[in-house]
Amino acid sequence: MGAWNMAETLSYAAAMFVIAPRARAMDARILALAATVLVVLAQAGSAFTAAFPLLFAGRIGTGLGFGIMNSAVNLAAGRTPHPARWISLGISFQTLLYAAFAIVLPQIGASHGVFGMFLALAALSIGLGLLALLLPGGNGLGLTGAAPMDNPPLGSDARRILTAMALFAFGSLAIWPFIERTAHAIGIPATQFGRFQSLAVLMSALGNAGLAVAVKRLPRAWPLAAALGACAAACALLTTVRNEFAFAVAFVSYMVSWFLTYPLLLGLAYARDAGGRLAVMTTGTWLLAQSLGSLVAGFIAQGFGGYTPIGPLGAAICLIGIATALPVARQLDREQAESR
Repeated sequence: MGAWNMAETLSYAAAMFVIAPRARAMDARILALAATVLVVLAQAGSAFTAAFPLLFAGRIGTGLGFGIMNSAVNLAAGRTPHPARWISLGISFQTLLYAAFAIVLPQIGASHGVFGMFLALAALSIGLGLLALLLPGGNGLGLTGAAPMDNPPLGSDARRILTAMALFAFGSLAIWPFIERTAHAIGIPATQFGRFQSLAVLMSALGNAGLAVAVKRLPRAWPLAAALGACAAACALLTTVRNEFAFAVAFVSYMVSWFLTYPLLLGLAYARDAGGRLAVMTTGTWLLAQSLGSLVAGFIAQGFGGYTPIGPLGAAICLIGIATALPVARQLDREQAESR
């Protein structure tokens, strides 16, 4: 299963990196519809086969489709006056949808097996594809002063944003596979962990909805530092706490701060590249760093005979991410103040 997940994630990232250089010339709505067709074919096709090569191909197709869809969403958000607001709203919707489907899908599997689960995922993809019709059409060539085929090299600010996203994803998501193990190790039953997870998902959705309302009036620097700093602290606690209450607080804080940090970092990318190329590359970087973080965390756990060091190490990497991103955020705040 690990190889399947890795293949899907890498396909997801690959699609975004292929689209990124061409982002300004692409129509977000057409991209989203193409992604829907690809994901529906991959999920529905997987329902009718038990052959491993075909199922593996289905995971790759699904990853490519998700990458194209995420690129479309990023481009559509970037063509609004406040991209971070729409990304935050999208995350709130996605989080609640994921939580609901995580409850429904096992019930479908119990009644109709893997066949039914794949068809249910295909049906969900069709529904999301219909929502894609609401995305704005047209390209983004008029958003920048560059010539239609011009693709200037990334500047130092763009490299800082990509590096900060990589550090954030690597540091914070390396811990993800070990969170439930930590809960079990300190005696938290699976049912209670499920309650904590449901609470964390709900609070994350509410947090992003609140960010969507307030982000227009917020500066960039201190909210980003606060959210990523809180995520770092939660990472350090998650593998070191030894009682249920502390774990619950750390887990909810981790989820909420993670889902706030992502749109805040992506907002820097939109501010530095209105055409969308940098935003798409930033999300692709997140996916690659996530995969690498999980891989490295596995080696660390094996080498140290446990996962306790992963949380504090992830926290340190997140703090480096703050130091990397803050100069860009502060500069954007100064530019905004001068333009008033």
